[in-house]
Parts: sequence; structure tokens; C-alpha cells
Amino acid sequence: QVQLVESGGGLVQAGGSLRLSCAASGRTFSSYSMAWFRQGPGKEREFLARITSGGSTAYLDSVKGRFTISRDNAKNTVYLQMNSLKPEDTAVYYCNVRGSFDYWGQGTQVTVSS
Repeated sequence: QVQLVESGGGLVQAGGSLRLSCAASGRTFSSYSMAWFRQGPGKEREFLARITSGGSTAYLDSVKGRFTISRDNAKNTVYLQMNSLKPEDTAVYYCNVRGSFDYWGQGTQVTVSS
């Protein structure tokens, strides 16, 4: 059974940093792109960042320069380093892997206080 488990969320002051992890189990995703999304209060889920199997990355404009996505294929894990956090970054953060399938984690809450 495939599972994606996010961790690393929490409460942080504006300007602070957090590093989210998403550990996959049940199959290997080294050949697939992995991505992070988030859903803020009263908002739709939005794409944040993606990393391909080759390491190419793409970001939502509003997080470019502040967030960095990376992956460790040996650990079947994708990370999201978040710096210079703002209150508007408050959301539940999800990791996602798609192919002929579409897997999501359960999400991890990030709350940024002003």
C-alpha cells in the first residue's frame, strides 16, 4: 500500500523557517516528479513546487526565492525548505506524486504568526 507521510509543520513566527518532509512508502518514486501543494483557510488547494526525476524544479511565483524543493531518492523522500515565512503562508501543506496514479499525503499544518 502506497503512503505519503508529511512532517515538519508547526507554528513559527513571521520571518522564520521550516523544513517539511514527505516520506513515501509502498513503491519507489525516483522516476516520477514530486510536488508540494498547500490549502489555506477558505482557499482552494494551490500548487507550490515540483521537482522532476532529473532534479529540475518549478515554483509558484509567490514562493520563488523563499522555498526550495529537493529530493533524496535513496530515502524516497521529498523536502520543502521554507524561509522568510509570512502569515499568508499559513496552510495545510501536502505532497503529491502523479503518474498513471495520483497519490496525496494527509497534510501537515503550517501556521505563521505575525
